Amino acid sequence: MAEDADALRVRTLFLSDIHLGTKGCQAELLLDFLREVDADEIYLVGDIVDGWKLRSGWYWPQAHNDVVQKLLRKVRKGSRLVYVPGNHDEFLRDFLDMHFGGIEIQDQVLHEAADGKRYLVIHGDQFDLVVRHARWLALLGDGAYTAALFVNTHLNWVRRRLGLTYWSLSAWAKLKVKNAVNFIGRFEEFLIAEARRAEADGVICGHIHHAASRMVGDVHYLNTG
Repeated sequence: MAEDADALRVRTLFLSDIHLGTKGCQAELLLDFLREVDADEIYLVGDIVDGWKLRSGWYWPQAHNDVVQKLLRKVRKGSRLVYVPGNHDEFLRDFLDMHFGGIEIQDQVLHEAADGKRYLVIHGDQFDLVVRHARWLALLGDGAYTAALFVNTHLNWVRRRLGLTYWSLSAWAKLKVKNAVNFIGRFEEFLIAEARRAEADGVICGHIHHAASRMVGDVHYLNTG
């Protein structure tokens, strides 16, 4: 099924928080990754398309279209693709349990790993009290984050010219904002509790742009970052 003879073949691939439709999206880097990796199953764990930003102004360069086409090509070649919407692509929640061109839309799903363990796959915004109960504050934070992405792009251009490695100002800023606001809602604790409620061995989520993989008691908490 591999698109390229030397592509790395994996069982399952989890992607989240790509934010296609924003200037800070790292579409070219994602394309490089997708050219090198094939998967039997692909889970898009929310905020793949940034509907919030697209409503305020259309931005969709060719690289963003290429990401979509690359994913659809993998589906045509046999990959199973499950789209779990987040808050920025919440418009897709109007189509839950439906299939479009081989793409399944699910609010959450249980994934069985190769070792038989079950993982709850969910974006996680359902347990973010800021998004659920103070949408205006979430939108304000989104605007500040967009500004950080703009600064981040130019900062890393300078770093490349100086021979320095990539550093994500945007991820740092997002984490600081989330620590001050969203973590008040104990985001991770809620996700772990939800995994236990679903009788899952772990949870795979996104939303807070902070990668993590650790055991919390008997639950494996994974955030795609």
